[in-house]
Amino acid sequence: MLELYQFELSQYSEKVRLILDYKGLEYRKIEVTPGVGQLELMQLSGQRRVPVLKDGDVVVSDSTEIAFYLERKYPEPALLPDSPRDRGLCLLIEEWADESIGLKARQALVGAFNKNENFRTSVLPAETPDFLKTLVGALPGDVLDILGAGVGFGGEAVKAAQNSLKQDLEALCLMLQDSPYLIGDRPTLADLTVAGLSILLKFPDGNYLDIPPALKGKGIPGLADSSFFEPFFIWRDRLYRDFRKTGTSSSTSGEPTTIDID
Repeated sequence: MLELYQFELSQYSEKVRLILDYKGLEYRKIEVTPGVGQLELMQLSGQRRVPVLKDGDVVVSDSTEIAFYLERKYPEPALLPDSPRDRGLCLLIEEWADESIGLKARQALVGAFNKNENFRTSVLPAETPDFLKTLVGALPGDVLDILGAGVGFGGEAVKAAQNSLKQDLEALCLMLQDSPYLIGDRPTLADLTVAGLSILLKFPDGNYLDIPPALKGKGIPGLADSSFFEPFFIWRDRLYRDFRKTGTSSSTSGEPTTIDID
């Protein structure tokens, strides 16, 4: 069985999960423990970032490379359009989404955490002690903003990311106004990439991700709750209903928290 080494809240891992489900492939999720698990991941794949796909003796890292591998090994249903022009457009959108939505969504999410105490504590695991939840919630937003500035997640960077994401979402709404998909009349890698990477903007409302129930259907204020961008999220959620598997059907129970290296 295919094995996906991942972080549950990694939007690049979600991109791959959505592609695997679209192709109807069974796979086992292996949650990588930050730190020690990433050192083990280095032994497996030669780098420390998720997602990583293991298919027998083949190990592939990077969500785009994984998508291309799956397209070669398991070609149906196809991820890429038939015509050269549409295929080129698909590849452009996929690359753009990785570099724009994928990166800026993280910055915007950090900004939402800094400003919203309830949103910040809602992402903590259910077993987190109440005193720790209280401590995390009580951290002043301006302190978090100062800390974030040192690693590219300060107030100005967050504001710029949110403004850019608004333009991205507006463009996507326009593209989808008279079309069921971004390119042509069937899903492509462009659709699955954009949909998967958007989970940090607004978490899907359904049993797709292993996240606290309070987070489902919630997202970044000003983006997830804006009527201007509602057409995009309606489209995204339809894509999930049509192709994304729910529950644990794509993974085994009792998933390891570190990696078994063959």
